[in-house]
Amino acid sequence: MRLIGISGLTLVGLIIVTSYIHLPFLATTYDTGRPDAVLMGESATIQPLTTAPTVTDTRPVVRHVPRPEAVKAIYMTACVAGTPSFRERLVTLVRETEINSIVLDIKDYSGSISFPPEGAAWQPAWQQSRCGARDMRAFLEALHAENIYVIGRITVFQDPFAATRHPHLAVKRADGQTVWKDYKGLSFIDVAAKEYWEHIIALAVESYNIGFDELNFDYVRYPSDGNLADISFPHSAASSWPNDKQANLEAFFSHLHAALGDPARFSQYRHEGTGRATTTPWLSVDLFGLTTSSYNDLSIGQIQERAAPYFDVVAPMVYPSHYPPDYQGLGDPNDNPYAVVYGAMASGLARMQASTTPVSGFLHERIGTSTPAVYRKPSYGQDRLRTWIQDFDYGGDYDAADVRAQIQASYDAGVMSWMIWAPSNIYTRAALLPDDETGVGE
Repeated sequence: MRLIGISGLTLVGLIIVTSYIHLPFLATTYDTGRPDAVLMGESATIQPLTTAPTVTDTRPVVRHVPRPEAVKAIYMTACVAGTPSFRERLVTLVRETEINSIVLDIKDYSGSISFPPEGAAWQPAWQQSRCGARDMRAFLEALHAENIYVIGRITVFQDPFAATRHPHLAVKRADGQTVWKDYKGLSFIDVAAKEYWEHIIALAVESYNIGFDELNFDYVRYPSDGNLADISFPHSAASSWPNDKQANLEAFFSHLHAALGDPARFSQYRHEGTGRATTTPWLSVDLFGLTTSSYNDLSIGQIQERAAPYFDVVAPMVYPSHYPPDYQGLGDPNDNPYAVVYGAMASGLARMQASTTPVSGFLHERIGTSTPAVYRKPSYGQDRLRTWIQDFDYGGDYDAADVRAQIQASYDAGVMSWMIWAPSNIYTRAALLPDDETGVGE
């Protein structure tokens, strides 16, 4: 029925009122967490909504560059970083070629560091440095402004500066008292000297807070060049794994990983643009090239499977000149740079991807009781590896074709990221593709 006009509206109103009068009274209840709470007829006070006070983060901001999908880096010494004209030449090389990253010395073989630290612990290593960049923070910001990813290299246990200042931490001669030196006159810290571990962690924190995107650890090993018949490791001998080089080195890796994976250590600054879920640094480690093909620790403690779980990237130094004559039946390895790098990295990748290994490690579980023993291990993809490429003439004359052959060998082996080492910081430009080309798979 359609009701029209005032009479119609009046009729509707009468119907509504009449209906209301004849309906029984209904009490409305609301669940407040008390089953017996009935608010109808109950005196209630409505509390105004409050807003949490706004907290302003006043920490200084450190802006990073996300890690490229394929890192293509060149190495820069502390001396070059402290020489504006020279470092600008390398930055120009990055701008104009496929290079997208720079490996820059934080601490080199001398034990000195390349920038003025905020904390007191590393001040002496800066004050005694041969070279470095007082404007390191500004330099890193300038590199980031050009979208250049910066990897800070820290030489760890080769440290004559620390060995002189803290001889109780150093590798000793067989007498257990005299600080040992290699053939270059350089001293090492004992891998198991835990006091030194904390010293390195403090430097790593300083380095990330100044703007480095990734921390690369080199010389993470026992000495290899020197009179090894007249050497002793007091801290390693007294450790939880007496004289077990592999275990003591893995213990360091594990401790480093845990410490630098803790965001609280870097909370003095607000880290932005890391390109990852955390605000902690990417970590990488340099290993001897032979670690990709040998299961022997080479008397330096390094085993690929015992390093891989603790770093985002393992970087084998597969420089052809560092392989023995007739390696893999190739004759002079310097005459076969492609074959050496391809064989080394293909082997390394296969071991990364494998789920089992003959190597015992802290994170490895023995399978059965067969002999030789087999262990279950974590499996990783190709992004866990990065190839160190040779661009220096030790052992042979390395031209553009030789350098490019190594890069191509890395690609063909399945490893897409690489870093080029030239101690002179003079690179073979002709080996690099222009900025608008990738070269992957060519």
